[in-house]
Amino acid sequence: MEGMFRFSRAHAICAAALSASHGGVNPPRQSIAIVGAGALGLYYGARLVQAGHEVRFLLRGDLAAIRERDRITVREKHGDFTVSPVQAFGAVAEIGVVDVVLITMKATANALLADLLPPLVGPLTMVVTLQNGLGNEEAVAAVVGAERTWGGLCFIGVNRSGPGEVRGIQTPGSIALGEFDRPAGSACRELADTFEAAGVPCTPVDSLRAARWRKLVWNIPFNGLTVVAGAVPCDELLRHANHEAEVRALMREIQATAAAEGVVIDDAFLHDNVERTRSMAYQPSTLIDFMEGRPLELEPIWGEPLRRARTAGVATPHLAALYDRLSVMDAARTRD
Repeated sequence: MEGMFRFSRAHAICAAALSASHGGVNPPRQSIAIVGAGALGLYYGARLVQAGHEVRFLLRGDLAAIRERDRITVREKHGDFTVSPVQAFGAVAEIGVVDVVLITMKATANALLADLLPPLVGPLTMVVTLQNGLGNEEAVAAVVGAERTWGGLCFIGVNRSGPGEVRGIQTPGSIALGEFDRPAGSACRELADTFEAAGVPCTPVDSLRAARWRKLVWNIPFNGLTVVAGAVPCDELLRHANHEAEVRALMREIQATAAAEGVVIDDAFLHDNVERTRSMAYQPSTLIDFMEGRPLELEPIWGEPLRRARTAGVATPHLAALYDRLSVMDAARTRD
């Protein structure tokens, strides 16, 4: 039941240790592993390095280039910054146990979690998934246990512009941070302080599930329709009345499905999400994945919400049609 939980011994020790080290003044220096150093991982990692934390990046394709350059550059409207040196690794065994694991890789790679996480996790490690969609906390908890599983919702616009280079569109944005199947405790507030001190607004939330449904109000229509409408950015999508009508229809279906799971989202929230997006010349991550030939996060963003709607008996014809169309497009591109 929502709001009813029991701390495990490991979670209580973790919370106590963080609180003691904080001392009520500044967040403690922590060792942090970034698992999936794309745009999101590079941005948050660079911010945390700048704030004095020991950040270890798990890299794949960009490993050689970033090791050679030994820097990460962030370009933002309010000023650029570069961090150097960079702790870049190609394997989790090289990284070792850390205080915090931030999972920023695409959820399409979650089958790798069983191999990636154990070498990083010690008795006090917190594992935070910053991935989109539903079901990610469950995937992490299956590997490391529910007591050390957290999640975060990232409200940000950031693109990777090259190896070790990211461009902020809507940055620093904000993070809604929560613990899996329990209200936010002292350790959650400590980690939120860590992000805040790094220049990233971060708010602890007592219902991670509710926060995920609220983010899907934006993710489901804009991540999906910018692809099926012909690879257009968000602001251009909303210039067409038929596309805006589809955006609003999808939002209402998510609102209804969330309500069936006990999460109330008011109409004003839907309207605000549309209006705030009108001026965003932004390509969502799904659109970039599609254009660059990567698999789409079909299941966590569209498939799982659709399955939950059907289980709850909520009619979602627009969501079903979007999921089907994206599935066909993704499969066709994969075959090619």
